[in-house]
Amino acid sequence: MSASAPALPALPKAMQARNLTLATIAFALTFWAWNLIAPLAVQYSEALSLNTSQKSLLVATPVLVGALGRIPVGALTDRYGGRVMFTVLSLVSIVPVLLVAWAGSVGSYPLLVLFAFLLGIAGTSFATGIPFVNAWYDAPRRGFATGVFGAGMGGTALSAYFTPRLVKWLGGGATGLVWTHVAIAIALAVLAIVCWTLMTDSPRWAPNTDRVLPKLGAALKLPVTWQLSFLYAVTFGGFVAFSTYLPTYINTIYGFSPVDAGGRTAVFSIAAVVARPVGGTLSDRVGPKPVVLVSLAGAAIMAVLASTQPKPDLGSGTTFVLMALFLGLGTGGVFAWVARLAPAARVGTVAGIVGAAGGLGGYFPPLIMGETYDGADNDYTVGLLLLCALAVIAFLFTLLVLPRQRKAQEQQARSARV
Repeated sequence: MSASAPALPALPKAMQARNLTLATIAFALTFWAWNLIAPLAVQYSEALSLNTSQKSLLVATPVLVGALGRIPVGALTDRYGGRVMFTVLSLVSIVPVLLVAWAGSVGSYPLLVLFAFLLGIAGTSFATGIPFVNAWYDAPRRGFATGVFGAGMGGTALSAYFTPRLVKWLGGGATGLVWTHVAIAIALAVLAIVCWTLMTDSPRWAPNTDRVLPKLGAALKLPVTWQLSFLYAVTFGGFVAFSTYLPTYINTIYGFSPVDAGGRTAVFSIAAVVARPVGGTLSDRVGPKPVVLVSLAGAAIMAVLASTQPKPDLGSGTTFVLMALFLGLGTGGVFAWVARLAPAARVGTVAGIVGAAGGLGGYFPPLIMGETYDGADNDYTVGLLLLCALAVIAFLFTLLVLPRQRKAQEQQARSARV
């Protein structure tokens, strides 16, 4: 069967570039929708008189569905393709975006949390984009391609910077909140039309009609699925945790307004976005392992430095931007590993599981930060040191465990592709 490989259709570079660009834009806009609540957490907290734990739960809730939902979405992408799934996800995400606006307007915290949970649907688009992009590129360029697509996580930067400003521009207060959500809903509707009319699935892609549960079971039997899930939970999870909680952190520790905190969070997100394709490209050249090791070591060091509460903006800004750069490198490196090791027919399923682990990695830190916050001293030292400890464990795991199993995994992946 391997002799059929040369018969695969050629992939026009213009089509590759167009579909990679469209997928990245779709990922960015759906991620903006996914991250709508975090930049507004301070305003919701003041309007509803929320305590630290309630605010942390509200910020973290969209991450949960955005994480777990990636597993079935990845499997469905293997069956129906990226064009269909991007279109469907864009349309479906409109509903919770508008419901969140309604819950905020009536001042109901329980409804806000419920609809924030559903808002997580928008965050599942990552599991659609990875197999879609992967099918458009040959193996030596997949680290680059998945890295560029992964830069769409800059939607969190767009949300952090523009969402508070849109509220202000569109009337401020409750009126501005509602119209901001309406504007995002309209943008998602336009995105769905663009995806349906301009996107094209790769000619090399073929629907995988295997039943979803057995397919998930087969993916879970692969050691690479569990190993890379752990690493992605640390790298991408760290990014998600900070991109969602940093506005609250900056407001609490340094006293910046929601607009100013959002601007600083946007810089953090942009740094990670820039670093992700760099991590993917470097992984194509030197291998993912060194890239992931540098990422984890750097993140651990920056977490310790952040716990000392460096002065704004030079000290704190430098610390968090460097942390974002290290985490971004790691996200690109881990998914370059997915592209190398996952069997071709299961890339979407494996990507969904690994992506879910990354999302779950971003769900718990905001809750922990809220629970471990020291109001007397106004610091998050415990939470930041826990992040450092986790990064060190992941570093040692990558250094000591993965080298002993990498060759066996690569052979397993090659055998599954044949």
